[in-house]
Parts: sequence; C-alpha cells; structure tokens
Amino acid sequence: MRRLIPICFVLVVVGALYVNARLPSVSASDRAAMASRFKFTELPIAMPPGLPEHTVRVVNPKYEHIKAWISSVGAAVAVNDLDGEGVANDLCLVDTRSDSVIVTPAPDSGGTYAPFVLDPSAKLPMGPAIAPMGCTPGDFNADGRMDVLVNYWGRTPVLFMHKAGAKSLSLDAFAPVELIPGKSTPDGGYQGPLWNTNAVAVADFDGDGHADIGVFNYFPDTQVLDPNGHPDVTMNHSMSRAQNAGGAHVMRWKSATAGDQPTATFEEQVAIDPRYSTGWTLGSASADLDGDLLPELYLANDFGQDRFFHNVSTPGHIKFALAEGSRGPTTPKSLVVGHDSFKGMSAEFGDLDGRGRFDLFVSNITESWGLEESNFVWSNTAATPEAARADLADGVAPFENKAAAKNLAWVGWGWDAKMADFDNSGRLVVVQTCGFVKGTINRFNWLQELAMSNDLLLQEPDMWPKAEPGDDIAGSNPLAFWVREEHTGRFTNLSANLGLAVETPTRGLAVADTDGDGSQDFAVARQWGPPAYYRNGNTAMSDFLGLRLYRPATTGATGTTGTAGTTGTTGTTGTTSTTGTTGTTGATGTTGTGATTGAPATPAYGAVVRIRTADGRVQVAQLDGGGGHSGKRSFDVFFGLGAAGAKPVSAELSWRDTTGATHHQKLDLSAGWHNLMLTDQAQEVTTP
Repeated sequence: MRRLIPICFVLVVVGALYVNARLPSVSASDRAAMASRFKFTELPIAMPPGLPEHTVRVVNPKYEHIKAWISSVGAAVAVNDLDGEGVANDLCLVDTRSDSVIVTPAPDSGGTYAPFVLDPSAKLPMGPAIAPMGCTPGDFNADGRMDVLVNYWGRTPVLFMHKAGAKSLSLDAFAPVELIPGKSTPDGGYQGPLWNTNAVAVADFDGDGHADIGVFNYFPDTQVLDPNGHPDVTMNHSMSRAQNAGGAHVMRWKSATAGDQPTATFEEQVAIDPRYSTGWTLGSASADLDGDLLPELYLANDFGQDRFFHNVSTPGHIKFALAEGSRGPTTPKSLVVGHDSFKGMSAEFGDLDGRGRFDLFVSNITESWGLEESNFVWSNTAATPEAARADLADGVAPFENKAAAKNLAWVGWGWDAKMADFDNSGRLVVVQTCGFVKGTINRFNWLQELAMSNDLLLQEPDMWPKAEPGDDIAGSNPLAFWVREEHTGRFTNLSANLGLAVETPTRGLAVADTDGDGSQDFAVARQWGPPAYYRNGNTAMSDFLGLRLYRPATTGATGTTGTAGTTGTTGTTGTTSTTGTTGTTGATGTTGTGATTGAPATPAYGAVVRIRTADGRVQVAQLDGGGGHSGKRSFDVFFGLGAAGAKPVSAELSWRDTTGATHHQKLDLSAGWHNLMLTDQAQEVTTP
C-alpha cells in the first residue's frame, strides 16, 4: 500500500492541475442562447466566367518539395465603395485558384456591373512568375474616386487609379500605375525589384493630410515563383529571431493628378530602424494611441519578433520609434510586446473591452498537439491618451496580454482577424480565419521536428521536410467566431453553432454593412477554395450609429459645398501637436443638413470617433485605411448602441483636415447613418 502512495499522490496532483488548467467551457444551452443573437446566411460571390482553377503554385526549384507550404497564402478580400454610390458594397478578391484580382458586387447589394479582373498586363510588365497577394482600396490621389492597390509576390505593387471619365466599374475604368516607377516595358517583361509582399498598411503616417503606404515584405527579393529562377532563394534563419526577410518599405505621398490618366507619386523614406524592419511580416495594423492623430504601427512577424512602433513623424518626414512591453517577474518573455517567439499572422486594433481605448488582437499559430503558442490580446493599460503618450515617449508599449484570461488564446492555425459588432449590442465579436494546408496525410509531426531543429539549418530550403499536394498541416481548422460571455468576460467560439465551421483553410476577412440596413456583413477568402459572403440576417437587433467620414477632394476637385448646419460655438485654441500644427476644440453642437453638390470627397484617413451612449458606455473606433493580413474592412465607422437605442449619442470626433491641421468637435447624433464632411468643422451632408 505504501508503494502506491506516490502514484496516488501524482494522480491527485495531475488531476488537480487538469481541473484548474483545462479550457473553460460553456454549456450547450448557454451556447445556444448566445448564438440566438446572430444569424448569417452564406451566399455565393459572382465571379467572371472562364477563370482557371489551379490547386497549387508553380515555384522555384529549390522550393519544389515544399510547394504546398509556398502555396499557403494569397487568398484575399476587401470591401469598399468602389463605384461611388455611397455604400460599401463592392468586393475586391484575390483568388489563388486563378491568380486573379477580381472586382465584383457584394451579393444582393444591387450592383449593376459584371464582375471583372483587374489585370495590368496591357499597360505594365507582368510575367508568369508573379502572383497577386492582396488588394487595398483607397483614394490614393485624393480626387474623390476609389482606387485599388494590389500587392504581389514577384514585383512591386500596382495602383489601379480610377479614371475621372469612367461611368461604371470595369477594367477600363482603371489606369494601372507603378507604385515604384521602373524602366521595364510590357515587351521586355518585368525587370523591377522582386518584392514578395503579404502585408500593407495605409494611413496618414506623417500628418500632412494625405494617405501614405506601408509595404511589408515576406520572402527576400528573390524569384520565389519562377520555375527557372536563380537558386538563391532562402527560408527564415530562425523560428523566433529571423531578420532575413524582404523588409519594410514606407512610402510617403508626394503628389497626384486626376483625370483619365490619373497618377499618384510616393517617395520611400527610411521610417523604421533597419534593425527592426526585416522580420517575415504577414500582418500590420495602425491606430492612434496617444491622441496626436499620428497612428502607431504594429507588425506581426511570422518569423522574428513582432514589433510595435510609436509614431514620431513630422509633416514630410515619416518616423517610427521602437516601443516594447515591460516584463514582470511572472511574465513569460513571449507574452511581452516585442519579445515574443510566436508566429505572428495578423493584427487588428479595436476597442475590445468597450473602455474607449484601442486594444490589439494578434493571430498566431495555436494548434493543439502542434505549435501550441497563443494568440495575443494586447489590452491597453494606458487609462488616457496622455498616459499612453508618456509611456511611448519612454519607449514602453502600454499593453499586457489577456488572451488566456479571455479564452481567446487558442484556436488552431490563426490568420486574419477582425473585431466587429454583428448584433449592435455595443460588444465586439472577434472573427478569425484559420487553417494552413489541406490534404489527406497529417504531416504535423514533420513540422514539429522542424520547429525543434537548429536555427542554423532553417534558412536552407533543402533542410525543410516535404510539404507537397496531399499533405495536411492543420488543414481542417474552421473559421472562429468569438463572442463575449455575458457574465464572465470570457469569449466562446460559436462558429459551429452559427454554421460557419467550414473545414477549408481561410485567409482574408472583410467587414461592412453592404446594404446600409444597419447590420454588418462579412466576406471570407478561402485558400484554394471559393470565397464566401455571409449576409447578416438578424432582424431583432438594437440601434446603431454609422458614420461615413469624408474630407474635400484636393486633386482635380470641382463643385460647391452646400450650406453648413448649426455647429458648436468657437472653442479655445488647442495645444500645438507633435506635427507643428495647431488644433482647435469646438464646443458641443448639432449637425446641420447641408449638402454637397458636385463636390468630390475623399476618406478622412485616421479620423477617430469616441462615443458615449445614454447609459454611460464609451466606445472608440477609427476610419481604418487598411491593416490586418489579407482582408480589408470598409471605411465606415460603426457602433452598436445596445440598450441605449434611439437616444441621442454624444460623439467626439478628432481628425486632420487636408492641410494636416488637427480638429476636435463634439456632436449629438441620432441613431442611424450619417455622412459627415470634415473641414475645420464637422458638417453633415446628404451626399458625399
């Protein structure tokens, strides 16, 4: 009997640890009750006829034995108002099956144009070793028409500039323009830099009133997809410390023209210390934490530590300073901002806890019995923008990880993620794409062996285990739909309850109210599968506040602006911002009913809105120019109002005008959609 005492003791300890360490669960009845708040219907997305349907990429011979791995990214989706009708109901897709960039109406949105492919090859040099990886809508020449930036593997990005004379959406409505001008010709083929880009961020980084572009590359500048390419290709030289990727390229807006041959000129600036800019980046995100309307930047690196940067730019000069988290005696190193060894796949800023602060969700690889790392929920610890400013000035990123406490740590092989309110409750849901390589033979054991290999071996492709068609690595991970529990603050994945748990790897996510009915829908890009659109069919939702925020177009703009409505009285002069421009603060007022007549409007990049509802709750959101992995949300700023319902909402708007000057104004807004023109004051308009 005495010999059994140690065994019994061990069993008791193991049992106690299991009880305390196992993932929290929700009863079936509670899950059903939570799921009853949501209703989605999957609808097919119209595609151009005759496109090929490949299942794997052609790759450099050095990558042939891992071609399934090399073929694991590229599916992307964005949603925006590309046709200028006032509603974000146009999709831009990258379909890996055909290596095509497709513009198509959102299902049941009333789109009147036929789906078409954005192909630049008639005007710009392309080639068979080039493949699109993402599309980012934006008004890059500030003429009031929506353009599209497409990033690739095998070349620099292309700007598809919307022509002034275009009457409807088609390939002919766009003029392809090089982001990085080169000397190549269509006959001579592409001869420019061999960028391999997976992450793009668009924001007014230097505060001059124009949108800038961050391009963050994955593989070094090599012929990844060329079957006849040079054998100088490489892989990461470390799982956690790799700094041999393609690097960051930050492009500052310089000039633009409008018309039927529109242009936008950008100049590259060394905005990030090269010591911190060469991780293998798969995701990026930006948001203003310290209240100066200069957005901070987060880079999610697959290989290499994630990086967070404080924006210290001045007009004309983009500059980011590294900021890192602080570590306590009980904090693991990988749960500190800037010190992790995890595989960053995407990043998304949002007010996850409804405190009026930007938190940050980062997808990582969290596969059970595999590379079980952790997603990050970087909870903002700065109580005010002033507190954030003080921390950032000291090089401290004001975040602590709350993923495990919120039950958001583990999902599988995570990719893109978006926070959004799908039931207008005022509580954000986290939607997360998942899955890596779909096949029939489980090869995770080979991947696990690779992860334990000597870092010195990793950069040589020949040392990587096979990952070919038919092999499976986390290929059945379904999309996750994380919903906050009512009383615990933890989140539960309701994907299976809502019919969203399709076992096909997914990549990009895009969110918008595509029919303007006050309920947000979303689209999903699937890797080597048809994309999906999920129409929000919940008719029993609370009220909402939706804001479409514009600035006057500055390039080729004509027309007159209608009469302004009543605004607040003149406020006191604000303090000088870090950009050297002086902001103003107006007293609370109400918006009028002015209208613009023939006056083009452009998105108010970087505008921040903080609302306080009648029941005292505070929320914050921004006009997001484009972050994440390969999914881009609409420019709409959307709030669910929950029980506050139809009562007026106090909204504080902060923005930069077209000269870069900062402005702040409080408005009392009714529930529903509002179009606001932001100049030196916020004016409600009937049409942009």
